[in-house]
Amino acid sequence: MLIGVLDIYGFESFKTNSFEQLCINLTNEKLQQHFNQHVFKMEQEEYTREEIDWSYIEFVDNQDILDLIEKKPGGIIALLDEACMFPRSTHETFSQKLYQTFRNHKRFSKPKLSRTDFTIGHYAGDVTYQTDLFIDKNKDYVVAEHQALLSASNCSFVAGLFPPLPEESSKSSKFSSIGTRFKQQLQSLLETLSSTEPHYIRCVKPNSLLKPGIFENQNVLQQLRCGGVMEAIRISCAGYPTRRTFDEFLDRFGILAPGVLDGSYDVKTANKKMLDKMGLQGYQIGKTKVFLRAGQMAELDARRSEVLGNSAKIIQRKVRSYIARKEFLSLRNAAIHLQALWRGNLSRKLYSSMRRDAAALRIQKHVRRYQAQKSYTQLRLSAIVIQAGLRAMDARNEFRFRRQTKAAIIIQAQWRGYSAFAYYKKLNRAANIFQCAWRGKVARKELKKLKMAARETGALQEAKTKLEKQVEELTWRLQLEKRMRADLEEAKGQETAKLQSALQEMHAQVKEANDLLAKEREAATKAMEQIKPVIKETPVVVVDTAKLEILTKENEKLKDLVNSLEKKVDEAEKKYVESEKLSEERLKKAKEAETKVEQLKGSLQRLEEKLSNLELEDKVLRQQSLVKSPIKTFSESFITRVTQVTMENGHHEPIEVTPVKDIPSDVPAIKEQAEIENKPPKPLHDRHENIDTLIKCVSQDIGFSQGRPVAACIIYKSLFHWRSFEADKTSVFDRIIQMIGSAIENQENNDVLAYWLSNTSTLLFFLQRTLKATGAAGITPQRRRSSSTLFGRMTQGFRSPSSLGLPFGTGGMIAGLDSVRQVEAKYPALLFKQQLTAYVEKIYGIIRDNLKKEISVLLSLCIQAPRTPRANAVKISRSQANASTQQASNNHWQSIIKSLTNLLQTMRGNYVPCILVRKVFTQIFAHINVQLFNSLLLRRECCSFSNGEYVKAGLAELELWCCEAKEEYAGSAWDALKHIRQAVGFLVIHQKPKKYLDEIAHDLCPVLSIQQLYRISTMYWDDKYGTHSVSPDVIASMKMLMAEDSNDALGNSFLLDDDLSIPFSVDDISKSMQETDLSDINPPSQLLENSAFHFLLPCTL
Repeated sequence: MLIGVLDIYGFESFKTNSFEQLCINLTNEKLQQHFNQHVFKMEQEEYTREEIDWSYIEFVDNQDILDLIEKKPGGIIALLDEACMFPRSTHETFSQKLYQTFRNHKRFSKPKLSRTDFTIGHYAGDVTYQTDLFIDKNKDYVVAEHQALLSASNCSFVAGLFPPLPEESSKSSKFSSIGTRFKQQLQSLLETLSSTEPHYIRCVKPNSLLKPGIFENQNVLQQLRCGGVMEAIRISCAGYPTRRTFDEFLDRFGILAPGVLDGSYDVKTANKKMLDKMGLQGYQIGKTKVFLRAGQMAELDARRSEVLGNSAKIIQRKVRSYIARKEFLSLRNAAIHLQALWRGNLSRKLYSSMRRDAAALRIQKHVRRYQAQKSYTQLRLSAIVIQAGLRAMDARNEFRFRRQTKAAIIIQAQWRGYSAFAYYKKLNRAANIFQCAWRGKVARKELKKLKMAARETGALQEAKTKLEKQVEELTWRLQLEKRMRADLEEAKGQETAKLQSALQEMHAQVKEANDLLAKEREAATKAMEQIKPVIKETPVVVVDTAKLEILTKENEKLKDLVNSLEKKVDEAEKKYVESEKLSEERLKKAKEAETKVEQLKGSLQRLEEKLSNLELEDKVLRQQSLVKSPIKTFSESFITRVTQVTMENGHHEPIEVTPVKDIPSDVPAIKEQAEIENKPPKPLHDRHENIDTLIKCVSQDIGFSQGRPVAACIIYKSLFHWRSFEADKTSVFDRIIQMIGSAIENQENNDVLAYWLSNTSTLLFFLQRTLKATGAAGITPQRRRSSSTLFGRMTQGFRSPSSLGLPFGTGGMIAGLDSVRQVEAKYPALLFKQQLTAYVEKIYGIIRDNLKKEISVLLSLCIQAPRTPRANAVKISRSQANASTQQASNNHWQSIIKSLTNLLQTMRGNYVPCILVRKVFTQIFAHINVQLFNSLLLRRECCSFSNGEYVKAGLAELELWCCEAKEEYAGSAWDALKHIRQAVGFLVIHQKPKKYLDEIAHDLCPVLSIQQLYRISTMYWDDKYGTHSVSPDVIASMKMLMAEDSNDALGNSFLLDDDLSIPFSVDDISKSMQETDLSDINPPSQLLENSAFHFLLPCTL
């Protein structure tokens, strides 16, 4: 085997090109021809061997250039050798000979301003050669005698420089030029290359400066053209550049068509079916390979990457859900353990304080006794000369002092008992509040998920399917729990019977042992009585003593037996207690499962009703948009009468067509009907007069009545009284919408916005509880009859019977929403409801954005603690500087608190629903969390110890505000600050180098990601105590985790995004608001002056 490496210069074109450049360029021409022929031959052999359809590929042939240079006898090298043989030849005569010989050759040309230069058009470009030294360089050869002498040298290096010439070349001619030898060596090289399988490597120089980072496009393109790479690429792309064997192609792209792999096809047929399924055109199937056009392999790889990416996403989703649940369980267990430890610590502190108080009382008592005794002794020594009256007075004073001391002790004991009891009640209340808040948070999260899932009909169907599966699973679990509970009860009864029988046996054994022990004691007593006081015979004493020892040993054995039996009894009782606890726990779990099933049933019922309402509304909207005026026909057997009754709100209501045979025969009824028909209709200007009066009244701020917006109540009662919801055509809804839009044009006044938010949300609540889509009575039974699934059967079983309703009466006062049946709304009413929903969301967004703009400027000042300049630090004392800095820092946070308080007072003063207030402040706190946290991660000066203390103090102010605002209005706003709270807590903890990654990621900062923890750890600097950040090992672990998660595009982002969505729905508002009685709403005086609005007066019985 011959393996050789040929390294040659590339194509050369300089300012001065001589004989060397001609030889080098000749070599490049030869190698380029060999390269083209080799590539073409390989392609041709491959296509022929695989028996595919292909056409001839044309390529540039440079044979004419080779003939121009090396052809005999008329080539440039032959003419140069001929010139070298004549002694009088010069480069000028040689040039003239070339001009005469090749004046008509298309590759040869003569420069205009030179007499000795000539230009050859090579495949890489035109090159101009200077013939000044051609003859001299061609004659510069080694003399044969000299070469033989040097090749016979003993030095291997010298002998290798001058190898001996072949005998054939030496005998053929004494004169051998450099050009001729070069041609022979080049021919030998080509023969060697033709006998081997060549592989080509093209080296490209990126720039002429030989410096890194610089890429010259034109230079590189010229090198590729000179090296023939562009031509080779063209030849390759003209055919089938990509080819794979059947097995390789099937193994790589089999995942794109799994059905082909499952079938019983051979390899070739499977490849063809798979390519047809992918929709590729222009490919070829050979005997052993698949031939693809340019770009088809990239398309297949893209489809394969998409399939693999989707599979990876599914695996990642499952793994992340498992990790999230595992973290949640660990957090919950840690919270329970932390609560237990903290309560134990408080109890120990309280006990220690009580011990110190008792010790202090005892010391005081002894000191006072000593002082009193000393005073008494002195008084006793001096009482010899003092009269009896002084002794009596001193005794009375002593008695009064003792009584006061005793009273003080009693008062202290009562006060401490009261303080301890009050502290216990406070702890109990705080624990209950915390538990309620946590359960409410979990319930709100679940409710939010259900709301998001219920926004579209498709999402409701999906939630319905999921809930069906959950109900089936929980039902199965409940049955399993019931069977397990029954088995447990049976096993518990058997175990209890066994334990009771064992206990009875043990009691019998104990009783027998006690009886035996009593008998032994009586025998021992009798034996002791029989012993005489003076025993003279020694053997008798020995016998009695031995018997006594035997009895003592037996007594000890019986005691040990009794103790062992008592231990067994205790163990049996413990097992019995444990089995009872276990059964109670399982019973509790079964009850919880039943409760959850009931909750899911209720959720299923609500979702089913919501789905039906959405479908009905959609159907009605589509029908109303397509409905045209009905075509009325007349019949000979019926008499129709069509009248239009002018209503007070300006719309018309058609009267149903009555046949002749259905006309009642009662004469008074006919007369009454005729009187109604003969009444003249109201004038046209009276149709819109009432609407104008209503709009003019409610456009003003008419206040609230018992916490309810008067404007919303009046609008609803008027629309209900006028039966506008059942009208096919009316303008009252458009007038109301225009009035609301003009009222909120000033988007900077939060008082006006809060007032209209309260009115629009209340009016939307009334519409949600009153309106229903037309045709619900006819469609709902069909849905119920078609419900054959578990979900349908459960919803039919648990559907509220109140949805059927009672017949709706015309006119009358509205006593309350409870007494009003749902109205079958027409298209204008449904459209008005949608527009009103849009205005509620718009006003909510404006109020939220106004507050965000107001506090955004303050948040940029609150992220970094203010620092005292050095020049001022010299003049003033350190305490004054700290006081001024603390005052400046508190001003920013107090401004934010003031803005929040003002908005809360405004919304409470306008009786905005609590759910909207909670959502506003939750999103505002989330905005504060995003701004502070992102600034903390992007600015290194903020990641310091003192700045952490500063931000923590500000967050404490926000927490105090949340506590004062209470759960009713603050909601889960404090939980929205979890990222900045944990980040600031990490900044201010001490001994960071001693913390491990698990402790940081799971205990201290469980919400923060690894990227966020890594950035905070690397940017942290302690400007107060000079401590260091976490250890290098923790940093290295974070880097490893970040490298593992580098493929996840979402995980690489360490910044938070602000939430700009609307976090509530119409159902949320409807569920959060209570039923309202509208009978006691007093209308404004300007409406009462109009007789058309007397129906607004409170109803009297």
